[in-house]
Amino acid sequence: MRAFALIVLAALPAAAQQQFDLVVYGGTAGGVMAAVAGARNGLKTALLNPGRHIGGMVSGGLSGTDVGRREVIGGLSLEFYWRAGAHYQLNRHLQEIAWMPEPKVAEAIMRNMLKEAGVTLLEERCLREKAGVRKQGARILEIVTEDGSTTRGKVFADCSYEGDLMAQAKVSYTFGRESSAQYGESLAGVRAVTPSHQFAVDIPARGESGALLPEVSPEPRGEPGSADKRIQAYNFRVIATQEPGNRIPWPRPPNYDPGRYELLARYLAAMTQLMGSPLTLNEVGLIRVIPNGKVDLNNRGGFSTDYIGKNYGYPDGSYPERARIWKEHEDYQKGFYYFLANDPRVPRPLQEEVRQYGLAKDEFVDTGHWPNQLYIREARRMVGGFVATQKDLQTELTKPDVIGMGSYNSDSHNVQRFVNEKGFVENEGDVQVPVEPYQIPYRVLLPKKSEAVNLLVPVCFSASHIAYSSLRMEPQYMILGHAAGAAAALAVRSGSAVQDVDVAALQKQLLLEGAVFEYGAEFQAKGLAAIRRKLQPSPAARRAPWARPAVK
Repeated sequence: MRAFALIVLAALPAAAQQQFDLVVYGGTAGGVMAAVAGARNGLKTALLNPGRHIGGMVSGGLSGTDVGRREVIGGLSLEFYWRAGAHYQLNRHLQEIAWMPEPKVAEAIMRNMLKEAGVTLLEERCLREKAGVRKQGARILEIVTEDGSTTRGKVFADCSYEGDLMAQAKVSYTFGRESSAQYGESLAGVRAVTPSHQFAVDIPARGESGALLPEVSPEPRGEPGSADKRIQAYNFRVIATQEPGNRIPWPRPPNYDPGRYELLARYLAAMTQLMGSPLTLNEVGLIRVIPNGKVDLNNRGGFSTDYIGKNYGYPDGSYPERARIWKEHEDYQKGFYYFLANDPRVPRPLQEEVRQYGLAKDEFVDTGHWPNQLYIREARRMVGGFVATQKDLQTELTKPDVIGMGSYNSDSHNVQRFVNEKGFVENEGDVQVPVEPYQIPYRVLLPKKSEAVNLLVPVCFSASHIAYSSLRMEPQYMILGHAAGAAAALAVRSGSAVQDVDVAALQKQLLLEGAVFEYGAEFQAKGLAAIRRKLQPSPAARRAPWARPAVK
């Protein structure tokens, strides 16, 4: 099998010289749906994936899907979760949709969708770090990957988490946090008060020697409401299990130093004293139960799996710098679990609970059972002609060019851990503000026309930090990817710039493909009906073999 794979890869450069109608860069879930939508709408489509796995976080550990109000999810996004329901045979329980599929199941479903649609999947095709995009005026002609191959297209979609294609195409972008004054956003900039995922007890930031404890920044917080280039924290969404036959003990990372978790030890002790009992695993790392005896572990509390303040160089970083940051996050988080499972300073009940879990042996088999995707919650953000901001989540909820809906909280993780004016440790940057279901406009996908006329950006779309914090959820990335693929088909057929696509025609097509533009179960039901008509076999085909007429 390995030899066969090498032969296939060796043959790919010649295929990559072809002219495609749609070239999607980035094998995220949004990228998969952009490619599938383009191919289903008749485009000769290529998906160039920098790595070996597709699906991004959906197949990379984020199985506890951030659905918000699930009724707003439609189109190919809903189809994916419907297919997951079919995989788990939820019809036996009078259900249809599985919102929390295992990573290996999620990737298999997405690969099947690409294959069924006839998408040309080119893997391990990383954009050349410099001079990877060739343009003529405002039109992208082709992209060049690190292996030297070129891929030409009529329309391109940057569906990477990093926005490298967008950046090399000289499209305007930003990263970090805007000031509250820039767009009139009350939630923007440095936070005056950060109540969530905070230290509930006062812990001195310095040890007995007077030195700062590890994982505490010496930099000042900054003035409330001011802009900065800090990035909300990343982590890995680890898939763990208590099943003995599928459980691997928490690995000890290279160069493990228990001293770097001194703040964690003090935090656990202080919380035990405050509460009268130790914290549980669910209180130091949010547990989301997924199928087959597994859990998806996330960040929770003052000191957890988020590696706060250590990702600032990622959005604009070189490939080697990003690789270093990725590895540092892996070492930190492996050490976090190993510390909880083994260090004598961890309260015994918590330690015993952590030891009951371990990495799932049947997931991420080629990366040591550790997730193959770092949770890049936010990197670059395009600055298009329209920028979604706080008002688009809270007050201006409808859009004439609606292509889908969002509903998740404004949700930013902490961006820094600093020493407050009293000398205690404090986290800053977390935002947890509910929103009403809102419509997502086509305009967030569009660069300024003077910069690129044949590029769509469904992942690093045009939004402020605050608007992005709600829109960044994986179901919405898939919704935006779906819209991008359908829009690309209209642009190719009409020979128009993506900014000049007939929005009414785009909306009509998306609705035919199950998109949801209005909040309510009845609107999602229409989308489900469209999916069933396309994918479910006829009643005769569904009958058991013994109930069918014999073939003569």
